[in-house]
Amino acid sequence: MKKIVILFSGNGFNAQNIVQTLHQKECFVACGITNNRDAKGLEKLQTLGVKTELLEHTNFDSREAFDAELVKIIDAYKPDLVVLSGFMRILSEVFTNSVRAINIHPSLLPKFKGAQAIERSFESLDKECGVSVHWVSSELDGGELIMQKSFFKQTNESLESFSAKIKQIEYEIMPEAILKVLG
Repeated sequence: MKKIVILFSGNGFNAQNIVQTLHQKECFVACGITNNRDAKGLEKLQTLGVKTELLEHTNFDSREAFDAELVKIIDAYKPDLVVLSGFMRILSEVFTNSVRAINIHPSLLPKFKGAQAIERSFESLDKECGVSVHWVSSELDGGELIMQKSFFKQTNESLESFSAKIKQIEYEIMPEAILKVLG
């Protein structure tokens, strides 16, 4: 069975969904790694029986030093794939040149790269919006696309309903993309 490692920084809803959908069925989630001691995803993954590790970026003098330690931890698990699931770090070439990783992003890339993508997509004049899964590269949200899924923004839609649609698509598309890549 192919192994994955999940990187996350926050609530861990996508990480939890990946574990509940794929773990010990389609692949094995070897570990969830976070850079945030307060990440709610830690408890979610532990409750699901997945090993977790904490590596706080604030303990390092540079992005590259953090990434080098992160790569060492990942390499110890020998994963077939690393999945960024709300991992709120811009990764250096120390990471991107060493790790085969995919990322989920809440917009139809190449539009709305970086932070606040949901809000920027919602506030845009675009009628078609959605979610992308892409290979992680040294360019922020710039790696080759693996898949995208879209929907049409409704007139007078609220940010809350728009965000809920994005989250639902994320829950559908990320497991599909993992299986496609591991295929």
